[in-house]
Amino acid sequence: MSLPRLYLICLFAIFIGMAVPPPNVVFIFADDQRADTIAALGNPIIKTPNLDRLVKRGVSFSRAYMQGGNQGATCVPSRAMLLSGRSLAQIDERLMKHVTWPHAFGEAGYTTFAAGKWHNGPPSIVKSFQQAKALFVGGMADPMKAPISDMLPSGKLTPPKISPKHLCEQSTDETLAFLRSQDGTKPFFTYLAFDGPHDPHIVPDDFPVKYDIATIPLSPNFLPQHPFDNGEMVVRDEQLLPWPRSEVAVKAMLAAYYRYISFLDMQVGRILDVVDASPYAANTIIVFSADSGVARGSHGLIGKQSLYEHSLRVPLILAGPGIAADRRTDAMCYLFDVMPTLGKLCGIAAPKDSQGREFTSVLRDPAQAARPFLMFGYKSVQKALTDGRWKLIRYPHVDRTQLFDLQADPYETKDLSGAPEQAERIKEMLTKLAAEMKADGDDDPLTAAKIQPAEWKPPVKLPKPGQKGF
Repeated sequence: MSLPRLYLICLFAIFIGMAVPPPNVVFIFADDQRADTIAALGNPIIKTPNLDRLVKRGVSFSRAYMQGGNQGATCVPSRAMLLSGRSLAQIDERLMKHVTWPHAFGEAGYTTFAAGKWHNGPPSIVKSFQQAKALFVGGMADPMKAPISDMLPSGKLTPPKISPKHLCEQSTDETLAFLRSQDGTKPFFTYLAFDGPHDPHIVPDDFPVKYDIATIPLSPNFLPQHPFDNGEMVVRDEQLLPWPRSEVAVKAMLAAYYRYISFLDMQVGRILDVVDASPYAANTIIVFSADSGVARGSHGLIGKQSLYEHSLRVPLILAGPGIAADRRTDAMCYLFDVMPTLGKLCGIAAPKDSQGREFTSVLRDPAQAARPFLMFGYKSVQKALTDGRWKLIRYPHVDRTQLFDLQADPYETKDLSGAPEQAERIKEMLTKLAAEMKADGDDDPLTAAKIQPAEWKPPVKLPKPGQKGF
């Protein structure tokens, strides 16, 4: 018998001897939800009463990040990183080369269930979960008309069908049915992956929460247009609004975006209510996060194909047994650190190729630190490094560097790269960035062989986006 298997058997024997089963996990994952879209965490406009409930119960992270992307549809690598515990440079986006964390939970005796968006190829669903319902396995879709599939007992997926409900509501329904079928005697791991608030921002007409455009403030870093070519200026997401971005158009987009988040918040409330009324309520860890942020007018951008805070930083809330209540933390972590942390809390041995670092000490004491620095990348056109205060973004193809003091300038509006007193800091951070990229297997140069002009003007005729499903 292998040592990891023996370890798990002994661990479960301990749990049984104590008459306390290992914790259950309910993981709720949104799509394109910025970190600053929860009322209890500082947004004075948005209505998120159920996420506010969760904030009061657990630890909320202000510095949780997705690591970036190697394609415009950043949700694909983000979800692959989350589920595998692997870094951006080391993932197989279809998850077929990795043992996923949900699979590890299943091998350890958990009942595993998934519903909602699956963006990493149908074969990896059956490889990762024992049960799955109301799955959307395509790319971008109208959530009111999205085709969904179910997993058969054989492990195969049924042909897609059209749900009569909003996809997020349907996947919540299926998750609730699964939760109600559990009696708390056997641990379970549930993964509910919403397809919202990704555009198009469509919710049922009768959803009562609405936002007046006149009350929607623009972000302090709103710009009509990004000041230079960041290497991805006409990707599909950036074509959602014309250039220059008008204040009215961005406010209208934000109003629809906020309404979608409020609709998702209602689904979160349904989950919380069922868990609270269950026999396993006191022994269930609930996690809420998102695969990425999104610009929505910040820095003149609309999408998430950048390394600014608004696109990288995601909400992250963990609540449950052994986790501090109603606390905030500035500890930095990647999304791919979350599953290793849950594994630690539940006594699950890590898959052999998982790279994430568990941060359970932060959940007990939010003043604790997690990672000392983070590295980011978007394709070969943007690379970045932060130590929590200072953040450097490098654009190799246009030979541009930005430096921000996040402590004094959290919205990244004041580029300090031209200040003579910052020259040594920039040199040190570039050296550190290059070393960390090399250590992680990212061999992209920080200065391209051929430098392109940094000046950019909107094209008269837009090219067709090269990819769908962002």
